[in-house]
Amino acid sequence: MRVRRRGVIVLPKKVRESLGLEEGTPLRVKVEEGKIILEVDDLWERLRRRGRRLRVNLEEAERELDEADEKWLRRVEGL
Repeated sequence: MRVRRRGVIVLPKKVRESLGLEEGTPLRVKVEEGKIILEVDDLWERLRRRGRRLRVNLEEAERELDEADEKWLRRVEGL
């Protein structure tokens, strides 16, 4: 393998197929001990991790949703 113009590296077809990589698959790049490491970047897992750190008051969220619903209904009924 070689680094091509603009830093492009083409992974061999067998490697892509064995890992299920397709065009557009998001990858994360790390450098550890002089080695380049590519990992599939699981965007859903990243969102789940971020969501666990959120502190949400469910009662307040439900109240806000109810208020938004009421506003919408009043607006629709007024048409």
